[in-house]
Amino acid sequence: MDAKTYARMRAVAEDLMTREEAWAVEIGEGVITMMMPPVNRHELIALRLARQLQRQIDSDAEWTGHTAWSGPEIEAPAIGRMRRPDLVVVPERALDTLGFLDPADVALVAEVVSTSNPENDYRDKTRDYPAMGIPLYLIIDPRDKTLAVLSDPGPAPGDDGPRYRARHDYAFGDTVPVGPWVVDSGEFPAYDGS
Repeated sequence: MDAKTYARMRAVAEDLMTREEAWAVEIGEGVITMMMPPVNRHELIALRLARQLQRQIDSDAEWTGHTAWSGPEIEAPAIGRMRRPDLVVVPERALDTLGFLDPADVALVAEVVSTSNPENDYRDKTRDYPAMGIPLYLIIDPRDKTLAVLSDPGPAPGDDGPRYRARHDYAFGDTVPVGPWVVDSGEFPAYDGS
């Protein structure tokens, strides 16, 4: 997508946010996705993940100045992408801007899969995040109590663009290594309450 087309899509996305009842919008591969507000369990998982990661970040000198945070958009206009992950790990200074996050500042993105649009996390974002150069992608799926850690972004066979070349799958209750951190997935509730 060229810069002019992306700029038009960006303007449409911003207009939709002022006129529609969307919680957020994302742009990926020529498509604007309107997102509805997440359910409470979705937000609880994101909160518990942020707390776990922040404790580890705070105790590791290598990650001084970083934070686990939810809410900021990541924008890569050169490839026509804007995403709003459920959680990012970034240097705190990256949040001190009027614009969106630069993908080069993002160490980790995490998504809690929604019931209304799971293919966005599994199909679209597994294409977009490695194209943005984001090294780690954690998918937490409360529908079936699973997690996936994707890493090692790089060229895919053929001309499909960058992809995550490593994937490790886990179940709720597992202790999950995610790059330099460890996630206790036993803290996460499933959507069905179990």
